[in-house]
Amino acid sequence: MPPSGIRKVNKADFNTPASQQSCFHNRWHPDIPSVGTIEDGEVVNIECVDWTGGQIKNNDDADDVKDVDLTQIHYLSGPFEVPGAEPGDMLVVEIVDLQPFPDQLWGYTGVFDANNGGGFLDEIYPHAAKAIWDFEGIYATSRHVPHVRFPGIVHPGQLGCAPSAEVLAEWNKRETELIKTTDLQRVVALPPDPEHTHPGGGEGEIKKKVQEEGARTIPCRPEHGGNCDIKNLSKGSRVWLPVHVDGAKFSVGDLHFSQSDAEISFCGAIEIAGTITLKASVMKNGMKELSSPSPIYIAGSVEPQYSPGRFITFEGFSVDETGKQHYMDATVSYRQTVLRCIAYLKRYGYDDYQCYLLLSCVPVQAHIAGIVDVRKLHPEGLHAESNANIFGLQIPNCCTTLGLPMDAFDFDISPGASIPRLNMGQCAYPSKSQPDMSTRTEPLKEY
Repeated sequence: MPPSGIRKVNKADFNTPASQQSCFHNRWHPDIPSVGTIEDGEVVNIECVDWTGGQIKNNDDADDVKDVDLTQIHYLSGPFEVPGAEPGDMLVVEIVDLQPFPDQLWGYTGVFDANNGGGFLDEIYPHAAKAIWDFEGIYATSRHVPHVRFPGIVHPGQLGCAPSAEVLAEWNKRETELIKTTDLQRVVALPPDPEHTHPGGGEGEIKKKVQEEGARTIPCRPEHGGNCDIKNLSKGSRVWLPVHVDGAKFSVGDLHFSQSDAEISFCGAIEIAGTITLKASVMKNGMKELSSPSPIYIAGSVEPQYSPGRFITFEGFSVDETGKQHYMDATVSYRQTVLRCIAYLKRYGYDDYQCYLLLSCVPVQAHIAGIVDVRKLHPEGLHAESNANIFGLQIPNCCTTLGLPMDAFDFDISPGASIPRLNMGQCAYPSKSQPDMSTRTEPLKEY
């Protein structure tokens, strides 16, 4: 229940599919009708379904993750009109509170099948898997990843204001160009897709227009934020969101109980249905005043207090698992950082997928430690003798780090500590069309 005196502006009906409720939508488009109003300076309570609209269940197999329908996601609550907001303003959103529903004190983390969504490490871990997490106040535990208990940083994965017609056209133009010109052998962007488009209360011509033009909610975008999945945007945080249409048309959803930096398995946070209480205010002419076309946020003071000395930190570099050298590639570097941490955790008896799931949702601290690049220091090039002694130059290797909180485990994982003999169980796998990973004795792939 929202605190007394706070108005509820959106209510979820869990007996009706999200696709049949006009208070949710799963595309960005300026013509999606507003479902309610938030007055300038008002604190309101908003109910949200999980990002898939309830497709993932609290059970012990991952068939639902393997077969999830990704044309539907994300289901967002809204849009809400904020009277007085105009293009060029900033909508200042303060997150007052965020909680799972009291009768749904669980969430899930998933690894998507490489043929249906994939993820950060899908070439190495191509199969679907799932972990269910149960909540005890601020703490999360899982029957699928034993001997772990940690406080979450509860936050919305997605929030933003509707694009204008011009901004929407720019999104579709540049993402279509990327699809046409990429030489990468994978999906790099998602064009408008009429399948399972849910335009909220939009009917007739509006529905048709949203089906043809509506931008997918999967990527974050510089003009409005959207699906940024910032784990520290939690209780007490304030975010300044660019306004592109009259009334702002603000939407929020994709609630997380906890998440690592980067949410590596795609469905990598602890995904939940729940309620968010927030305050919305209008900063007139805010985009110009702040010299920013993109969101800005100030984190709140509510998050787990792990001391710096209670993290074990892994390093990665832009040399991939095959030994190929990449040039200053932070993505390659972070992949290696994660793989090093997975290898470390497997020593305790966890399997690859348990580690992958765990590193998606434990509040790890990830950083770019070094990305210094000097392309040319001398007219004769980098090989000139005068450039032989250069301090701070890091080409060709970017360095990233991942800090894992040791206190998330109920045993000592510090280097040099004895390795206990514990039953680590297994996470949930699909019931068919996949080998039983619990019988595997060798890693899927060494690096």
